[in-house]
Amino acid sequence: MTGRNAPVAPDVFAPLDNDELDRLDRFLLDRIDEDAWREGMDEGIFNMSMLDGLLTAVVSGPITLMPSRWLPAVWGDFEPVWDSMADAEHVLTLLMRHMNSIASHLIEEPDSFEPLFLEREVEGKTYTVVDEWCEGYRRGVELAEDDWRASGEEIAALLEPVYAFTEASAWLGHERADDAVEALQLAIAPNVRAIHAYWLARRGDAPPAAVAPIRRAEPRVGRNDPCPCGSGKKYKKCCLQ
Repeated sequence: MTGRNAPVAPDVFAPLDNDELDRLDRFLLDRIDEDAWREGMDEGIFNMSMLDGLLTAVVSGPITLMPSRWLPAVWGDFEPVWDSMADAEHVLTLLMRHMNSIASHLIEEPDSFEPLFLEREVEGKTYTVVDEWCEGYRRGVELAEDDWRASGEEIAALLEPVYAFTEASAWLGHERADDAVEALQLAIAPNVRAIHAYWLARRGDAPPAAVAPIRRAEPRVGRNDPCPCGSGKKYKKCCLQ
């Protein structure tokens, strides 16, 4: 039954806008009760960069992972206590929309896909921070680790720049000279695109309906492209913010 006052189903394909990205970022951190934290507890995913990494791995791997597989990795030992079912549905919808946005981007326009890295300014110089994203991606891989290993050395080699900035390698990427660190960081995005293409070609099935590509009249604007508003700034430094 439909009517003027009937609830409108959320568009699970719509990318998150800036306010929604900020809201989800705050939620991921605020759900962690610092008073309840003890040594050895898993905080799960605590910011959008880490979530972006995890969900990129989830949609890029050899098998389809249902939310029941990856949501526990998001919450860690701090699963939210919801005030209402509506609150739970809202957050879960934001998570699904971001996952679908990543998946459709990788299928539709893979060459322009870029990880949601962070940036930090130190003494007037801006540095790219990849650790959270890479750690999230690693956690996504480990949700189906045996299936990922079936690729042998090819995927292992592509994963090296990612794992260099994770707990699994004790963040060995940072022990290199500055130019070598930058080279490793620059290899992450093309390697991640190659990983997605590798598994997509071998899964042998059509993309799930929930992540079917949405064709756009205009091409996507990459985070490092000039902002279309004409400001002369990079998109990630202008209207994306």
